[in-house]
Amino acid sequence: MSPAEKPPVAILCGGRGTRLQEHTQEIPKPLVEIGGLPIVWHVVQLYASQGFRRFVLATGYKGELIERFVAEHGWPDGVAVECVDTGLETQTAGRIARLSSFFEDEEMFCATYADGVADIDLGALLGFHREHGALATMTVVRPELQFGVTELDGAGRVMGFHEKPRSEHWINGGFFCFSTQALGRISAGGDSTPLEREPLEALARDGELRAYRHAGFWACMDTYKDAVALNDLWAAGAPPWRIWNEQPASGAVLAASAE
Repeated sequence: MSPAEKPPVAILCGGRGTRLQEHTQEIPKPLVEIGGLPIVWHVVQLYASQGFRRFVLATGYKGELIERFVAEHGWPDGVAVECVDTGLETQTAGRIARLSSFFEDEEMFCATYADGVADIDLGALLGFHREHGALATMTVVRPELQFGVTELDGAGRVMGFHEKPRSEHWINGGFFCFSTQALGRISAGGDSTPLEREPLEALARDGELRAYRHAGFWACMDTYKDAVALNDLWAAGAPPWRIWNEQPASGAVLAASAE
């Protein structure tokens, strides 16, 4: 699939990031750095390195700092990144709905969060979405559990331990594909509707939501501990989500943005 055939990508950047307050009192969560560059850069790079060229960032909390980063950063040739203020209190479905004009001439569009990275094959995700014919596709993952688990027998005897195994359950990992026909359902609840509630539940109930299983690396930067872990992976030299070849130069992006 050529870059010209890749749909536009909406990245949800408007939340307050309350569980990452060590950083987000000064900057919005999408600008928290991994390896010297904001996590939203890593998300854009995941898509851009796989042929996507058009990005729209749905901003809200401290969106002016995200706009400054986008304007000042040098993006690869052919990559266009635009910011749209989608409101301070708008929920995730409402943010996508406010971007409808960007997708109205498209067959489909992609959407994701600004705080999740993975070694996902986005071409395979697109192919899966096109083949099944439903209105929406949600990537699902089995996350690594936060704690180790203890194996017991029926008498309560400890039989062994497993350090942070993967969950047996699949969860929403972001990395969505939507046919533009789904926009009406996404926008039905207005600004106060989270995408993960009524819109996805209604699509699932109507048989219009499919799950793309991603069994590889996936991580969400939800807390300070998560940010430290991702930076440690980057510093180790081979972060699993860096599926591109070039090594970006670190920069004092956030110091300038937070002034």
